[in-house]
Amino acid sequence: MRVLAIDTAAESCSAALYLDGEIRERFAIQPQRQSELILPMMDGLLAEAGLRVADLDALAFGRGPGSFTGVRIATGVVQGAAFAADIPVVPVSTLVALAQGHLRETGHARVLAAFDARMSEVYWAACVPDASGTMRAIGDELIVPPAEVPLPDDGDWHGVGSGWGAYGAVIGGRLGDRVSRVRADAHCRAGDIARIAAVDFAAGHAVPAEQALPVYLRDQVAWKRQP
Repeated sequence: MRVLAIDTAAESCSAALYLDGEIRERFAIQPQRQSELILPMMDGLLAEAGLRVADLDALAFGRGPGSFTGVRIATGVVQGAAFAADIPVVPVSTLVALAQGHLRETGHARVLAAFDARMSEVYWAACVPDASGTMRAIGDELIVPPAEVPLPDDGDWHGVGSGWGAYGAVIGGRLGDRVSRVRADAHCRAGDIARIAAVDFAAGHAVPAEQALPVYLRDQVAWKRQP
């Protein structure tokens, strides 16, 4: 299976090529240069592998939540490339991919992923692996004030992501001893998006380019609050 994945949803910018289980990746923390870096990252990975976009089984991208501009960049790039090559797309949650990275690096399987959503809120998801070892969110992904994050089941959870860096004291005060470790400096990586996407593609969860849509959460919450 051949999948090219990208992520520009937060401070980092990354692209990864999944080749039958092998991952090749480009990664940089350049929040102001994502639009100029992502295409060269993609082109470089394909050139090294001797592939064209049309040779891939699918494209994948971090569909959010995250920076409005960053999520739009990834969505636009993937939609354009998928349309041109007539291949499907696998959208992947950036929160779940963040949790997947923590599982890969530490082996710990209970992860509370949080991005700083600004405006005194966090993007939030509690994640555990399924039978294949692929992280999945328990319930809905949320945008929520740090003092109101949902209480997870009792157990040994790890907190991961920039939301913990911005509001760790508040979140920790609410969750107490349910959380044993925090990694506030962890980033979502395209390699983990590619790993999830490969599983989802095999399960038939790819979509046509026009259905590869971003997830912002804040817009959805505002819409739901309208009378």
